[in-house]
Amino acid sequence: LAMASGSIPFPTSDCYNLRYSRLETSENNCGVPLHFFIPPLPHSSSFINRPLSSFCPPKNSMTVQKPFRLAHGTTTLGFIFQGGVIAAADTRASAGGLVACPAVHKITPIHSHLVVTSSGSGADCMLWERILIREIRLYQLRHGHRLSIRATAKLLSSMLHPFKGTEMCVALTLCGWDNGPKLIYVCSDGARLQGDVFSVGSGSPYAYGVLDRELRWSLSKGEAISLAREAVFRATHRDAYSGNNVDLFHITKSLESGNVLFDVVHQSRKSKRGENKS
Repeated sequence: LAMASGSIPFPTSDCYNLRYSRLETSENNCGVPLHFFIPPLPHSSSFINRPLSSFCPPKNSMTVQKPFRLAHGTTTLGFIFQGGVIAAADTRASAGGLVACPAVHKITPIHSHLVVTSSGSGADCMLWERILIREIRLYQLRHGHRLSIRATAKLLSSMLHPFKGTEMCVALTLCGWDNGPKLIYVCSDGARLQGDVFSVGSGSPYAYGVLDRELRWSLSKGEAISLAREAVFRATHRDAYSGNNVDLFHITKSLESGNVLFDVVHQSRKSKRGENKS
């Protein structure tokens, strides 16, 4: 009544207030302090990349040079065949030309029927995988049944979309079984694609070369595992940002996921011995 009568001014909202209110709504929905992740500016990515000299007077100007460009690189893949879904990835975490860690798990079990392969920034991927795990568990507790894979992909896409245009780099492939095998790709700009085969990362062109030649629906379990192993191995052989081991999951109708770890170095030596004999 006070606002309607004019006793106090009616509240108005500018662009910053509207954006902050949307971030608060997202925080309440997702339980994540989203406004701490990015600066509250219209062009956060350009803000992050600007040198300190642009914020300081000329007499006090200074510039912080990045030691090297932290390029992202990996090889992950997933495909559907008659025996279920195969998800495979290498285990090397790279930061530019530096091998940050040789034993990173890029395939994360999200639920009994779902695993996720991750590409992009390691910290961003791990954070959003944890958020996704929590949201799926909370949904099951609230509603008494698990969230479908397509709904999970839609939920993840809607949570990632507000960060479009920022420096966040997340590319997740959902591999699972939900009334049949499902394979859905979701990236940090909110894009969502469903298909039968996906390969993501700097080594994906080499992996696609193997998959396009050998992949077929009638593969047996052993043939599918060998194909995924071969595709990742060939990618690690040509791509400097991928390497070390091959992490592999097989998701079936029985909701059992088995993890198999293969040594890329051993596979490379075995392949070279075979070429020398021939």
